Amino acid sequence: QVQLRESGGGLVQAGGSLRLSCAASGFVAGINAMGWYRQTPGKQREVVATITTLGSIPTYTDSVKGRFTISRDNAKNTVYLQMNSLKPEDTAVYYCNALRTAVDNYWGQGTQVTVSS
Repeated sequence: QVQLRESGGGLVQAGGSLRLSCAASGFVAGINAMGWYRQTPGKQREVVATITTLGSIPTYTDSVKGRFTISRDNAKNTVYLQMNSLKPEDTAVYYCNALRTAVDNYWGQGTQVTVSS
């Protein structure tokens, strides 16, 4: 089992910044990637950014490219999401994910990000 503990959400004005953190613990061996997803009421959870364990290769959904940066500290089993130039449409519950395979992955409890206009 893998436990994911998220932190860093909150309320910010449009144009502001937040940094989310996700610390993984437990049986973390074999985790191939970690990522951030977000969900708003009535909508499906969508991927925001992911980063591989080997090579720290990032991917981003188009709407956050140039504004968000995902990074990781393998020694701390922690992944970060630096969010700059936040927009009201970034408001959502953000979830951390740790992936071994498509059928063996884990979710954090979620952290609320609210961007006011």
